[in-house]
Amino acid sequence: MGKKKKKYPKEVKESVLKRLMAPTTDTVKTLSEELGIPKTTIYEWKRKNNKKTNNPKPVNKWTTKDKFQALLETARLTEREIAQYCRRKGIYVNDINSWEEQFLKADTSNLEDSQKLKKDLKEEKDKIKKLEKGTLYN
Repeated sequence: MGKKKKKYPKEVKESVLKRLMAPTTDTVKTLSEELGIPKTTIYEWKRKNNKKTNNPKPVNKWTTKDKFQALLETARLTEREIAQYCRRKGIYVNDINSWEEQFLKADTSNLEDSQKLKKDLKEEKDKIKKLEKGTLYN
């Protein structure tokens, strides 16, 4: 015979899920111990909530495309709105700021690299032309 699952009110589930959202330091383990709710039950609530809120990935599994999308979605938001967005997505405001810096640096370095490559390519083409004419070592 299996154990009968205990039913928890919707408010309890919502409260637990809210406490697990960033930027809190609550964990499934600490909430389980504090509230007497089995960890497996909390993990199940979390899994179902992630599916429902379309947030299936932890931040360390976000792709570059996901990060770029988050930057686009938060570009014109106020600080308060960005904080709300981050809570919904399970990320920190610092993540958004860090991603923005990374994208800006990547853009700048690519531009510099591109200009250097063009210059180097032009020099190599000039050398080839001189070699073909036989004037490079004359």
